[in-house]
Amino acid sequence: MRAVLDANVLFPTILREILTDLAAAGLYEARWSDRIIEEWRRAAARLGPEQEVVAGAEITMLRLRFPQAPVPCDGQAVIDLDLPDPADRHVVEAALAAGAGLIVTANLRDFPQRLMAGLGLRAVHPDAFLVDLWQRDAAAIERALGDAQQKAAASGGDMSMQQMMKRCRLPRLAKALRG
Repeated sequence: MRAVLDANVLFPTILREILTDLAAAGLYEARWSDRIIEEWRRAAARLGPEQEVVAGAEITMLRLRFPQAPVPCDGQAVIDLDLPDPADRHVVEAALAAGAGLIVTANLRDFPQRLMAGLGLRAVHPDAFLVDLWQRDAAAIERALGDAQQKAAASGGDMSMQQMMKRCRLPRLAKALRG
């Protein structure tokens, strides 16, 4: 299964770590465009120059880790989409160019279900996406969560698993893990 990761799931760091670890484990194929990566960089830059530098380093590491992930897509394809936010057209174009059936995004309202279905796509929240992957391979999800928690702790973000899940807005996954 191939999925395009929207900028809003690549930045924040913890959620990106979880999602990319699962892609590295082979649970799905992660894809994105250079424009999606630039949205991440701009979001980090709004937090200050230091965060922009950190994002630049994280982007470089991500590109080295997943050289096959970038989709050649400039966001200028001629497709007539009536999206709530026309600036998100490039994400849909990236998914189509990648042959991905999924867009993992925290902004579901920007990708109407009926419109996406007409294109053979589905936009899913990272929580629903991770619950689906957990149902397929609970051990891989638990490893990715544990690794993300350890990385957060190593960089000064020591928190419980429940706190981390809450911070990442993953309530359904947290409930599934408790159940």
